[in-house]
Amino acid sequence: MDPNQSIYDNLGGEVALRALVESFYPKVQNDPLLGPLFPEDINPVMEKQYMFLSQFFGGPSLYSEEYGHPMMRARHLPFPITEKHGEAWLRCMGEALTDIGAEEPLRGFVLNRLSGPARHFVNSPS
Repeated sequence: MDPNQSIYDNLGGEVALRALVESFYPKVQNDPLLGPLFPEDINPVMEKQYMFLSQFFGGPSLYSEEYGHPMMRARHLPFPITEKHGEAWLRCMGEALTDIGAEEPLRGFVLNRLSGPARHFVNSPS
C-alpha cells in the first residue's frame, strides 16, 4: 500500500473497482439478510456502487457528477438496516476484496474506511 496514493489507485483504479463491485454483489444477493433488500435486476445498483466507491476512494467524482451529492444515509432510510446488516455488508465486501487480490494492510484499511458508512446507515434496532 502506497500512502501517497488514493485508495482508488492503491486498489488498481477503474478495472479493480469494477472487479470489486462484480465480486461483491453476488455475495450480497446470496446473503439471507442482505439479498431481500436489493432488486432482482442488480445492474443499476452495481453501476451506482461503482460510481460511488470510485469517488469515495479518491478517484473520479462519478457519482456526484451524475446524481449530485451522495446523501447516502438519506438514500438508505427507506430500508430497515440493522447492525447485523452492516456487519453482513462488511463481510461481503471483505470477501470481495480478497477475491480481487487486495492484501493487508490495504484490505484492512479499506474495510476500516467503509465501516463508518456501514454503521452510519443503521436505522433500525436489531
